[in-house]
Amino acid sequence: MCRSIKPLRNMDHPATEQEIQEAALQYVRKVSGYRKPSKANEKAFQKAIEDVAEATRKMLEFLGPMNSGD
Repeated sequence: MCRSIKPLRNMDHPATEQEIQEAALQYVRKVSGYRKPSKANEKAFQKAIEDVAEATRKMLEFLGPMNSGD
């Protein structure tokens, strides 16, 4: 859990769905403090991952590729 979430916008290719999901998982783990949630919290944990991944997709779509002036 110590590794950082890598930037997904400044890459030589568009972010893949797997990269977006991995970043969302890493973010939710960091914020929640859970590596793996209990059964009681699993639904909330998975929903948070889905929501973060969707927000990430939308943000990357809105921002578009980086230019040299960004």
